[in-house]
Amino acid sequence: MRLSLEAGLSTRVVGERVGIGPTTVRDTLKRFGRAGLVWPVPEAISDAELEQRLYGVPGVKPGRRRWQSLTGPLLPAS
Repeated sequence: MRLSLEAGLSTRVVGERVGIGPTTVRDTLKRFGRAGLVWPVPEAISDAELEQRLYGVPGVKPGRRRWQSLTGPLLPAS
């Protein structure tokens, strides 16, 4: 975050310096913005909280389930 937001380096240069692709840098910057975070991150926010804000709760995928719970009969009455 520092290389991009403080030093003003491009996503390509940041990626080269830290050994990741520029798309990963862009995605992380988008997550940072969507999480409502500001740079520098306040000291009150722990590493665990920062990770949760950026990536969500481990093992829980966002979105809706494909199949809703069935509450009625599977076949219409004849």
